[in-house]
Amino acid sequence: MSETKNTVSRRRFIQTSTAGATLMATATSAVAASTDANSKLRIGFIGVGGRCQAHVDSAIQLHSRGGTVELAAVCDVYNRNNTRTAAKIEWKTGKRPTITGDYRDIINDKSIDAVVIATPDHWHARQTIDALKAGKHVYCEKPMTHTVEEALAVHKAWKESGLVMQVGVQSTSLPVWGKVNEAIRAGELGKVLQYQTEFFRNSDMGQWRYYGLSKDMSPKNIDWDMFLGREFDLAPDMPFDRAKYAQWRCYWDFGSGMFTDLFVHRTTSMLKATGLRFPGRVVGAGGTYLEYDGRGVPDVATVAADFPEGVQGLVTATMCCGNTPIRQMIRGHHASVVFGTGEEFTGYDVVAERPQVTHDSSIVDKRVEVGKVENTSLTHFQNFTEAVAAGDPDAVNCSPELGAAAMTVVKLGARSYREGKVYHFDRDSMTFSDGNSSWADGWQKMSEARAKPKHVPGWHAGDKGSLLIPKPYQKLAGPWTNGNDPAATS
Repeated sequence: MSETKNTVSRRRFIQTSTAGATLMATATSAVAASTDANSKLRIGFIGVGGRCQAHVDSAIQLHSRGGTVELAAVCDVYNRNNTRTAAKIEWKTGKRPTITGDYRDIINDKSIDAVVIATPDHWHARQTIDALKAGKHVYCEKPMTHTVEEALAVHKAWKESGLVMQVGVQSTSLPVWGKVNEAIRAGELGKVLQYQTEFFRNSDMGQWRYYGLSKDMSPKNIDWDMFLGREFDLAPDMPFDRAKYAQWRCYWDFGSGMFTDLFVHRTTSMLKATGLRFPGRVVGAGGTYLEYDGRGVPDVATVAADFPEGVQGLVTATMCCGNTPIRQMIRGHHASVVFGTGEEFTGYDVVAERPQVTHDSSIVDKRVEVGKVENTSLTHFQNFTEAVAAGDPDAVNCSPELGAAAMTVVKLGARSYREGKVYHFDRDSMTFSDGNSSWADGWQKMSEARAKPKHVPGWHAGDKGSLLIPKPYQKLAGPWTNGNDPAATS
């Protein structure tokens, strides 16, 4: 696929923005350090349509509990979203926020400490990096960005800023993932080999078409050029279209359908549970097999990601079959963790392998309850505000590192589907390239060398559950050199 002008412009933005972020690192760190823990955290909300309302509600709840959060400003390209949200905030808090249609008014307001970004995907990187450069903490809805290049740029800008950033994958605030990670690192599953996850749906109208269209969605009420991001070449110029405004997830210029709207949820959780981050090799498959309604994104898709630790990740779904999903699980050589389907997991099941394989009768099937979270949106938002108050960027439940890793998996999968390529990712250079035979060749060399398996980050169980126990007759294997039986010397 040839590189478009839009892609070139995005790349130019990434280069200039990350350079600016480097220059601002000292300044933004000073801003973070000077925040008074007893003062109000003044938050601006950018993109106050559907999803952002959950964050507004969370902020209102935190405001009502002690007044340490102030909902200071709202921004949207659709004037109706602005007025409705401002009225809601005023009704709930007694103070009307400022209203703007240009996010830069919030970014440039020195009295605002943090921003919530819930715009369409193609805006996320621009607004996030601008906010970090301006010394503001960031809560950015998933997916963290629109492209892999942007995800890596945001990750870099965040690391250099010293500020707090939370990526809005609310399910990562469930305690189950941390508990499973502890069990995995302790070797309770043995060598981990694979995770599988899903996000199946169905409808009679086509996914994302349930975002309603109305006559008052018009160029009179919606700043279409700002929605597209024409000033920054974020999307190509095109006529106003209500469907592309309200149902943007169906179109590649703004989103990536199930890859970034749904797969990123499940993939992020699995990365948090396993401790894995950036993949080594990614391939995607699928197609639009039913929903022929003008959309660009597929209604059936699968992404397979292989990790350098010797683990494979699988995420698969259809948008046209909802009642027959696969079970979410993590497979190990001695046992597997089974979550089931859905998202609000309170615990997990351990399914043991046969004792003839494990040689350990203590490994048995069991249920492990971890605990329930009543409102993941509120919990995730509060985790963000508490990390800001503590001045601890590492205290968030979904860091930009985790967000960038998940984006790399799902978006390379989407690119693979669209371009017919296999992608390799290099962790040392943080770059990706077209696939070749090196991935398979490397694993074959390990086998030929009788190497020990690799393990997930933080593994501290030695060789537990990760070595083979060959039969005595395996000593008879090997090449006959000069006609000599290798068994004669064994």
